[in-house]
Amino acid sequence: MKHVSFFLCGRYLRRRRMMLLSITAVALSCALLLITASLFTGFIAALETSTTRHLGDIVLEAPSGQLITDYETLLEELQKPAAVQAATAVLKNHGLLLAGPGKVRPVRVWGIQLPQRLAVSPLQETLLIQKGQTNPSFDPQNTGEIGGFVGIGVLAAPDEKTDEYNLDEVRRYIGQKMALTTGSLQSAPAGEQTGPAQMQFRRRVLRFTCTDVMQTGVWDLDEQNVFVPIEALSAVLYPDLPTPAADIIQIRLAPGVSEETGLAIVRGIWDNFAKDRFAWGPFASIETSRRLQARLIAEYRKQMGILLVIFGLVSLSVILLVFCIFSLLVMTKQKDIAILKSCGASRGDIAGLFLSFGFLNGFAGAALGILLGWLITSHINPIEHQISRLFGLKIWKAGVYMFSQIPNTVDWPAAGWILLAAVAASVIGALIPAFRAAWIEPVRLLRYE
Repeated sequence: MKHVSFFLCGRYLRRRRMMLLSITAVALSCALLLITASLFTGFIAALETSTTRHLGDIVLEAPSGQLITDYETLLEELQKPAAVQAATAVLKNHGLLLAGPGKVRPVRVWGIQLPQRLAVSPLQETLLIQKGQTNPSFDPQNTGEIGGFVGIGVLAAPDEKTDEYNLDEVRRYIGQKMALTTGSLQSAPAGEQTGPAQMQFRRRVLRFTCTDVMQTGVWDLDEQNVFVPIEALSAVLYPDLPTPAADIIQIRLAPGVSEETGLAIVRGIWDNFAKDRFAWGPFASIETSRRLQARLIAEYRKQMGILLVIFGLVSLSVILLVFCIFSLLVMTKQKDIAILKSCGASRGDIAGLFLSFGFLNGFAGAALGILLGWLITSHINPIEHQISRLFGLKIWKAGVYMFSQIPNTVDWPAAGWILLAAVAASVIGALIPAFRAAWIEPVRLLRYE
């Protein structure tokens, strides 16, 4: 009887249009869930990757208003253990950039050590002119002037429809003089103090030449960042200091070293370094770059879970659809069922026939849906581009979603549980019709035949 059951399952699957409707419904539900899970998972993975890519694995940051002096000694100590691949010092601040007549933008300015930065973050891959060069420079022409790298979004706005930048317009800024107005809190001169340890904000201006443009593909970085030499920024902000200062140390761990091991090593080195230098040393923040984004990522995961639950509840309509189709199938195939039972098929055989039918229906629909979800997810960027070109509708805007490209990696673990859920839903939908078919009396149906 098992061979007959599989034969009938295949026959019904091939010839009944209602079965195609049921398979299509399962396929569309599975595709929707897989695409949603893949896009959310890809977005979260891209956020984590971009953070570690541009900040390093571990970030050591001084408390607000404090500076790390003699950071070269600290960098030497950090790079002695084999667990640390590279480390670099950073001085950050905010300011207003005058990029041209009437073109003023608020920016984040980062003073960096360019050679060391390249060992922690692949900055050369983001540059427009010096992209791919082994040793990019703030002063590629050796003019002796202070050079700087400016984010592409600071200089130009992307096209509303294509979300792409006009590179010819951007290139016109390379070689131009720019002025960065910034400042820092410093002790007021003795003659101006009205109380103990009074601090005043001192406005400073750093003039530099734009020698290259950065395009990271991360909207937040491209729209706000300006990189200049740390020595130049430190000299402008803190002219009284004898040596350059930093407030952040970014560290890249060696391959295979766990973040917990790296944190322990960095904390030990920092404690020894800061013990006799800084009273605020114990209050410095030492954290992995992933954990710095942990709260934001947790919220994204929560939103993904809520959205998948909503779509999952909507997809439960598949159970009702399978129930209706199988109930109709039982009504129209009562004669076949009666003949099978008169030939010796038990009630268990008949119930198993329809449950097998439900299983094959769910499996075929889920497989088709996962294939459809894979095709759409893998080609989501060309699809979005064609929609924008044909209808003028920009679905994915970098200014909203942070990245210039839609993450297009399929979440295969999610595809596994989606397949299992689809098969289970189809079997549940076929459960009641299967038991109804099992209780059909062949004598009553065939006595007039």
